[in-house]
Amino acid sequence: MRRRRLLCSLRLVAAAGMGTAAAPPRSAAAQAAIPLDQVVPAPASVRPGGGAYTVSDRTLIRVPGASAEVKRVAGYLAGLLRPATGFALPVTTKDGKDGIVLRIGGRDAKGLGAEGYRLRSAGRSVTISAARPAGLFHGVQTLRQLLPAAVERNTAQPGPWQVAGGTIADSPRYGYRAAMVDVSRHFFGVDKLKRYIDQLALYKFNTLHLHLSDDQGWRIAIASRPRLTSHGGSTQVGGGPGGYYTKEDYREIIRYAASRYLTVVPEIDMPGHTNAALSSYAELNCDGKAPPLYTGTDVGFSSLCVPKKETYDFIDDVIREVAAMTPGRYLHIGGDEAHSTSHEDYVTIMDKVQPVVAKYGKTAIGWHQLTGAHPAKGAVAQYWGYDATGAAERQQVTEAAKNGTRLILSPADRSYLDMKYDKNTPLGLAWAGYVSVERSYDWDPGSYLPGVPAASVLGVEAPIWSETLSTSAQIEYMAFPRLPGIAELGWSPAAGHDWGRYKGRLAAQGPRWDAMGIGYYRSPEVPWPAR
Repeated sequence: MRRRRLLCSLRLVAAAGMGTAAAPPRSAAAQAAIPLDQVVPAPASVRPGGGAYTVSDRTLIRVPGASAEVKRVAGYLAGLLRPATGFALPVTTKDGKDGIVLRIGGRDAKGLGAEGYRLRSAGRSVTISAARPAGLFHGVQTLRQLLPAAVERNTAQPGPWQVAGGTIADSPRYGYRAAMVDVSRHFFGVDKLKRYIDQLALYKFNTLHLHLSDDQGWRIAIASRPRLTSHGGSTQVGGGPGGYYTKEDYREIIRYAASRYLTVVPEIDMPGHTNAALSSYAELNCDGKAPPLYTGTDVGFSSLCVPKKETYDFIDDVIREVAAMTPGRYLHIGGDEAHSTSHEDYVTIMDKVQPVVAKYGKTAIGWHQLTGAHPAKGAVAQYWGYDATGAAERQQVTEAAKNGTRLILSPADRSYLDMKYDKNTPLGLAWAGYVSVERSYDWDPGSYLPGVPAASVLGVEAPIWSETLSTSAQIEYMAFPRLPGIAELGWSPAAGHDWGRYKGRLAAQGPRWDAMGIGYYRSPEVPWPAR
């Protein structure tokens, strides 16, 4: 995954505060309605036409015949719009032909799938139709982007709040659109994750992958193994207090993510990246001696003891408890950079762990090294290779895909958000090279790995590793503006991917991020509007 070794001083982390200061908004009255095709990710189909709809102090949010879940989506929308508009925006179950209408089912919802939506804007109303609430929620994010950027502010703004006339019909290219946060190298508390979840929701991500264990820290409470957190979770890269999620914390993260239609995928990395566990329980080591806690950034030096029964008792305990807390389908078992594990032992442990995941009702995801063992039926491999990855390793992944293994694509030199933008980036690493905004966007998941059947690609992921990142401001500086590009690769039709057009749409997001208080990198590749 990741990282050769940290060549530059971690003191660069202190450069964290580089955000773009929030600028006062221009008068919204001077702005025309945002064109329907300026949304990120790009919608599948746009037909502009007709008069704009204006949100006003008389606007109702209508949810005729709605379930409690649809009412929650309507309440979420009202909560987004009320602070900046100053309007009451009451939610009502009464039907009507005016206002903002959220509707499940009907003719307009046909053929859109579980996450698709249709948005119709005209002079009297904006109607969002979907087959399921997730589609309504994604439609709400589109509506949000069609309103002036000032709508993101927490204080009353002048308006007007116009939505251009026309119709959007939209559904995702891939069903798996993920972002990952490494909470093991540096720990990020519940509130920081919630902030990131809200940012992911704006761009229609539907999965949050949490890297919960590594050499530097164990971050999820396991009742049967309390020292994993009391000892293994007590530090992080560079020292410091570390931290961990109680079971209540973890459930709250899952609840909050679900309210934004993201599913949590927990990762317990093994057999390498396990020093925090090895230090917590001596019996997991072949010599029975617990190593000290580790706060550096080297990789590949740790391994569970594959021949010992105690290792599999431990794995069963951890997977059982994590699976019981996790409603989503997937559980990630890591499997990368196991340099201290022989190939024979690696195959042995991967072959034993996958049935444990299945026993507790989950489907295993592993980093693409899993394809060097025997991927179980239904298992998913996550490809993190890059241009320097050897042909033999790529071919191994390709053959597994041809044999039925589904793939998540997160190539390190395209989608790793912790890679430096260029040589002057004060945060991040560069072992996979510099990853500019254009480079992170300008690739096609469907054809990225030659020979891999397009149908084998489950989706895409944007990981952010935290060796040099310890605050929300640092995460946001590295994620924005690259994160929305990965979202577009996962959502939008491949035929519409074009850097020349995309960078203009991306630039228009800048004022929105300013209004949201997101400190982003103003890449010279992007024609940002003047402040």
